[in-house]
Amino acid sequence: VSHAAPAQVRDCHELGQSVMLDNGAFSVWKRGHEPDWKAYYEWCDKWLEYPTTWAVIPDVIEGDERDNNLLMMDWPFGKRGAPVWHMHESIARLLSLVASWPRVCIGSSGQYAEVMSDSWKRRMDDAWRALSANDRRTPNIHMLRGLQLIRERWPFASVESTDIAINHNRDGNTAARMRARWDAGQ
Repeated sequence: VSHAAPAQVRDCHELGQSVMLDNGAFSVWKRGHEPDWKAYYEWCDKWLEYPTTWAVIPDVIEGDERDNNLLMMDWPFGKRGAPVWHMHESIARLLSLVASWPRVCIGSSGQYAEVMSDSWKRRMDDAWRALSANDRRTPNIHMLRGLQLIRERWPFASVESTDIAINHNRDGNTAARMRARWDAGQ
C-alpha cells in the first residue's frame, strides 16, 4: 500500500497475509512534488503494529548514496523497514545494506530506470553475481515495481506492482482474475 494512495490500507490488513507500506517516493517523484516524511512516519507508526507488516524506508530516487544513507539513519522503526538500493548506486552499497538489514529493496533508477532493458538486465546480473559471491544464502530482496519479473531468472523474495489496483476495472479484468494470473506465475 502506497503512502501516496493509502485508502485501502485497512482492507489490506484485514485480507492480506502481510502488508508492505510503500513510502510513495516514486509517485511523488513522478508528480514533481516534495515528500512529507513526517506524515509517512506517522502513518507507519499505526500500521507497523501488525507483526507481518513492514515498510520501505524513505528514499530519494535520483539521489546519491549520501542522500539515501541520511534518510536511512533517520528511520525511527528499526528493522521493521527495508532500505532501497537504487540500481545507479554502487554495488558495494547493496552488499553493505544486505549485510546490515534483514530485507533490502531494489529500485530501478538512473540509466537502469527501464525494467528489462538490456542495460537493466546486465546491471541486475552484476548485482546478483556480487550477492551470490558475498553470501552463501540468497538474501531477502524485494523488487520494487517488479511483478513482471516473477518468471525471470533473479531470485527475488518478493515483488510488487500497482497493476491490479490500476487495471482491475478494464474490460475482461477483475481483481480476483488478475491476482490468480499473477499468483500462477510464482
